[in-house]
Amino acid sequence: MTINIEKTNDMTIAHLAGRLDTPASTEVAPTFEQLNDAANGIVVLDCTELVYISSSGLRLFLALRKASAAKGGKVIVRNISNSIRQVFMMTGFLNLFEIE
Repeated sequence: MTINIEKTNDMTIAHLAGRLDTPASTEVAPTFEQLNDAANGIVVLDCTELVYISSSGLRLFLALRKASAAKGGKVIVRNISNSIRQVFMMTGFLNLFEIE
């Protein structure tokens, strides 16, 4: 699992690649903490190369959303695959996030 963060003037974009399973969630938690620091603006989670997400990964997404809501920011989830869209649908995450 890799996350590459790109900052522009008005947003922070995190490019997620690989499997966001339980071990990977533990590994990338510090990176998500960096995203929480930027949660007062727009944070985009680009999931073009994300192939799997577990409940631990969903928890990271949810924590980022909560931090963003508390700071008046916004989280956008972009380019999810059909399989990840189904996970989002089953868990109610489609209603929690702006999906592009």
